[in-house]
Amino acid sequence: MRLGIHQLGSHLKQPLLPVYLISGDEPLQRGEALDAIRAAARGQGHSERELLEHDAHFDWNLLAAMADNLSLFGDRRLIELRLGSNKIGAEGSKALLQYLQRPPQDTVLLIIAPRLERSQSGAKWVKQIESLGALVSVWPVERGQLPGWLEKRMLSRGLLPGPGVAEWLADRVEGNLLAAAQELEKLRLLQEPGPVDLEQMMAAAADSARYTVFDLADSALQGRAARCVRILHTLKSEGAPEPLALWALLKETRLLAGLAGEVTGGRPLP
Repeated sequence: MRLGIHQLGSHLKQPLLPVYLISGDEPLQRGEALDAIRAAARGQGHSERELLEHDAHFDWNLLAAMADNLSLFGDRRLIELRLGSNKIGAEGSKALLQYLQRPPQDTVLLIIAPRLERSQSGAKWVKQIESLGALVSVWPVERGQLPGWLEKRMLSRGLLPGPGVAEWLADRVEGNLLAAAQELEKLRLLQEPGPVDLEQMMAAAADSARYTVFDLADSALQGRAARCVRILHTLKSEGAPEPLALWALLKETRLLAGLAGEVTGGRPLP
């Protein structure tokens, strides 16, 4: 089966499946999904945890050997296989398919992988995981969805966001969910549960967005003056060299001037 992040909590209240594949590059949601599965495994008696780190020199026979070895104390096990790459080759695919044909009893295999490309999601080993267990894809939260995501997270922590609070924080963290989570945890420590207005949020939060001079140039090209000012303040506070910021702006200005000259001379814009 395929599970969304929002479905995982209710799913883990049931007996665990033999295998889970957590795929994605967004660190906060992926980390929370892994923690939730580990906690559910402990709650269901999987007290023994074993780890396999996949890299270019990984020996796939280790997975079969681990599956064949009984727990020293007869405990249920959680085996974590951390894939350094989704390109596991024929050997890796064969090893996983063999494991999934006869998964050991009282063992949960948790596979942690980077984001699957479309071609990789159709691989036999991925399809077999979907058939026998669960595939959880972790996607970044889009900018338009971020205020809603922040509101839900605040409500789950007893904080009631007032008008404009979630939108303001979304602008400050610029899609950095780890930074957003840290700001909300800090707010929760500083304030009792209950309503949170924009003034309280602004006083508690730090500007956690990370910018480069290229972000400055992009924002200037888009005509986003307020964002340019915010980026400049952040770069200055971080000690970014002024000539570097000037170079980024001049580079784009020279390019635009050259293009304008070509168009004026009669060359088509495309």
